Amino acid sequence: MEKFMITSMTGYAAASAEIPQGSLALELRSVNNRYLDLQFKLPDEFRVLEPEMRDFLGTGITRGKVDCRLTFSIYSGTSRHQRLNHDLLNNLLAMSRDVKSIFPAANDLSVAEILRWPGVLDSDRISVDELRPPCMTLLQTALQELVLARRREGEKLQNLLLERVQQLRQLVLDLLPSLPAILAGFQERLLNCLKTAGLDENDERIRQEFTLFANKIDVDEELSRLQGHLNEFEHIVLAGGVVGKRLDFLTQELNREANTLASKSVAREITRISIEMKVMIEQLREQIQNIE
Repeated sequence: MEKFMITSMTGYAAASAEIPQGSLALELRSVNNRYLDLQFKLPDEFRVLEPEMRDFLGTGITRGKVDCRLTFSIYSGTSRHQRLNHDLLNNLLAMSRDVKSIFPAANDLSVAEILRWPGVLDSDRISVDELRPPCMTLLQTALQELVLARRREGEKLQNLLLERVQQLRQLVLDLLPSLPAILAGFQERLLNCLKTAGLDENDERIRQEFTLFANKIDVDEELSRLQGHLNEFEHIVLAGGVVGKRLDFLTQELNREANTLASKSVAREITRISIEMKVMIEQLREQIQNIE
């Protein structure tokens, strides 16, 4: 994976090819998922190749729900001899007799219904050795395109995340200079309340309680941790690679600090900034769900 690149789990790719027996078309659709979840829709002729296709997709993708759909259209001029599966016909006849013995009024199967029964008609199958090379080549082409599509989407996410980090950092910087004045104003209002209540502010017990409460509403530590988390978040985004789970954990830590900041708020400005932070952090969280 390229340096300084994060990858989205969302992407789409399609590829097609012509082979002597017909035409192949393959689609890969990828969405976010906690782990790597590969789902296949393959024609019967290609089901034997599913384990190999699964392993190959795992070399280029580590997370996401990926749907792989392969279609095979046989050329109209291609002769495929069909024959009856006599073993299945005999089993079907025996089951029909058993049913009739219990439900005599049951209708007999028509010839058309029998011919439509799964597996009754056998066709000459194309050998796996013929199918493997074109199928795997097509899968390689589609996987390369899917990886590129996920990287292009990842680049957009990277820019968006860095923009949100800068906005969060600016909120912290906006609050820091005004914090001493906010706390001093709150302390002054609290002293006035003590005087109005006729309490002596110089009383040792009151001063101890006052100091304890002042420490509880001090948000310097929360702001410092917020800055540290934002710096680490930015570092991870710029480093690139498979970082979705790490960023998700950091987002939880950011949200925890924003909640603590809100709970300690003693002024409208602190409340406003903490709410703005929580909104932006939630936006970060939503975008991170799409990162590999």
